Amino acid sequence: MKTSSIAAALAATLIAATLGAHAGNMRHDNPTVGGAPMLVTRDIVDNAVNSKDHTTLVAAVKAAGLVETLKGPGPFTVFAPTNAAFAALPAGTVDTLLKPENKGTLTAVLTYHVVPGRLDAKTLAAKVKAGKGSAALTTVQGETLTVRSADGGVTVTDAKGNVATVTIADVQQKNGVIHVIDKVLMP
Repeated sequence: MKTSSIAAALAATLIAATLGAHAGNMRHDNPTVGGAPMLVTRDIVDNAVNSKDHTTLVAAVKAAGLVETLKGPGPFTVFAPTNAAFAALPAGTVDTLLKPENKGTLTAVLTYHVVPGRLDAKTLAAKVKAGKGSAALTTVQGETLTVRSADGGVTVTDAKGNVATVTIADVQQKNGVIHVIDKVLMP
């Protein structure tokens, strides 16, 4: 086996291990997120509203009118920024985005965090391996996110070069999967 093949195989193994021991299954032992159990029998919105770490994301989803979409059949993969990720944006950004006149911009930012399909840890690892260390994912918004393995974890890079780290992976939903991230991604 060539050195590059060994490195790619090792990277894929690390991603799968980092993203969760129960990648690709629908067991009921989902991770707890924001102090709340995440149930595979609930959809993305019904689980997110219970996470104390995602109140800003939920408010933004409501303001953008995306609740019904994310309650739909999907499947969707959501890279879900925490409240701390939103708080790290420049002062006033969230308040500005939540204004009714900025609904289009807010919708673009939020749909940039959503990829069609159920991309669990195992699937992401395979894409990164096939891409020799990175994988481009086309979002619902239409632009690309780049997933990479880094320092034993997984990162997601946006169009502006901002890098978010997956902090909790493979939170299974009945209509997709959530990967919690530590930064807001910008198209």
